[in-house]
Amino acid sequence: MPIRHASKALALAAVLLAQPAMAETTLRIAMTASDIPTATGMPNNGFEGMRFMGYPIFEGLVLWDLTRTDQLATLRPGLAEKWEQAADDNKTWIFHLRQGVKFHDGTDFNADAVIWNLDRFFKNDSPQFEVAASAISRARVPLMGSYKKIDDSTISMTTTSAASYFPYMAVYLLFTSPTSFAKAGDWSKVATLPAAGTGPFRITKVVPRERVELARNDGYWDASKKAKVDSVVLLPIPEVNSRLAALRSGQVDWIEVPPPDGIASLKSAGFTITTGSYPHVWPWFYNIGATNSPFKDVKVRQALNYCVDREGLVSLLSGTAEPSAGWLKASDPNFGSPVNHYKYDPAKGKAMLAEAGFTAAKPLSFKVQMSSSGSGQMLPLVMNEFLQQNLKEACGVKVEFDVIEWQVLLNAARATPDAPALQGALALNISSPSSDVGIMARYFAASNFSPNGFNFEQWKDDEFEGALKAMAEATDPKVIATNTRKAHERLVDNPPWLYIVHDLNPRAMSGKVKGFVSPQSWFVDLTLVSMQ
Repeated sequence: MPIRHASKALALAAVLLAQPAMAETTLRIAMTASDIPTATGMPNNGFEGMRFMGYPIFEGLVLWDLTRTDQLATLRPGLAEKWEQAADDNKTWIFHLRQGVKFHDGTDFNADAVIWNLDRFFKNDSPQFEVAASAISRARVPLMGSYKKIDDSTISMTTTSAASYFPYMAVYLLFTSPTSFAKAGDWSKVATLPAAGTGPFRITKVVPRERVELARNDGYWDASKKAKVDSVVLLPIPEVNSRLAALRSGQVDWIEVPPPDGIASLKSAGFTITTGSYPHVWPWFYNIGATNSPFKDVKVRQALNYCVDREGLVSLLSGTAEPSAGWLKASDPNFGSPVNHYKYDPAKGKAMLAEAGFTAAKPLSFKVQMSSSGSGQMLPLVMNEFLQQNLKEACGVKVEFDVIEWQVLLNAARATPDAPALQGALALNISSPSSDVGIMARYFAASNFSPNGFNFEQWKDDEFEGALKAMAEATDPKVIATNTRKAHERLVDNPPWLYIVHDLNPRAMSGKVKGFVSPQSWFVDLTLVSMQ
């Protein structure tokens, strides 16, 4: 190299060395969970677990499009490039797998890996069978019948009955590298490897009950979705005021569910508050199937829906929720035209209770199991205290609570009506999604009675069943919409739940957090977020 060129090169090197290195960016998030969700590829802790320890790391054949705020989140291709119902069998779905995808440990994602994971969930005698992951997966995909490898890039799944909405169930099946299990030899040890998925982030460190650290997956198969931050730290902070203090002190950059009475001061201090409509309902599940349950009488179930002061609760929450009069929001085109229009009407509620035999001399009295925090649970202690007082003053109803940990409460939703785990509870306060027909089928189909599925109430309505069957067998969107409305009308007029509010998904963030999108979904796209 000529001397003059060498001098220029040395000068340029000196300038570059003098400049500060690009600082790594880390996003720190405070979750509502009391512990980190399980880190083996099928997280517990409900949809908060899926939000932070599911999709960012472990993906499904089908994924959510979480980039828009103006409509309910739709499905997009994930580890499958496309899928379709078999031409000769409307119960069979063919998935064409994406080529060239690697797990975080460098091994190949292929049809063998898909079948291995499905055996983990659905084949009890497989060496890799995992009880906890199986329980979650079977509850979310109750229609799984069989599955098989067609070739290295194609698999099929066959449902027990026709289900036009099956892709909305398949979206919850996540895939872990078989090598993760082979190396550990035990699912309890897999998280310490750590476990390998295919997502835009990979796990680098797990400290139970304290934190999980994620790093950007620079080899992610979708270059357009490469994460903007270098790393993410997830912290379980179940107590709302502790989350608030962590944000104010700079310990975290983002908190789930800020306290409503702290929102104004957060805004004035320069923090960002995000809210948005999403498919969420905060109810009490009636235990209809329990021996001598008062909720066997539809009049009692309807009466409580007239006794609740939803507007008062929304005011308590500083407007971060809206009243619920059904499983869907009243503004949803599929809400339908039910006979009952639930609003605060104590006189009507008391009259209906009296017709059912409950009066001031013989008041309705029951126990509700609830959690102190958790995914979508909002502020359960404050909200349930309000409801306890509201129901007593408005309609003479006496309610007591059994406060348990969030995951324990989720387990209770799979219990049989008189199970000892319920401690005599006749209702469960569990926040729930309302995003699609697949979810509707999971929660309310008679075939999904607990303990086999999410129909904890053991509620059965023949008109609902007919509408659900018509939806499942249809491919015409108009037919599906018509029957969705019919089905929802039955959920209102023959209510399996006490409908209370729909959450508006509040989060509080440092001004350093940029690019966040609040989709109409329980999930978020962390790849869009950057740190200033």
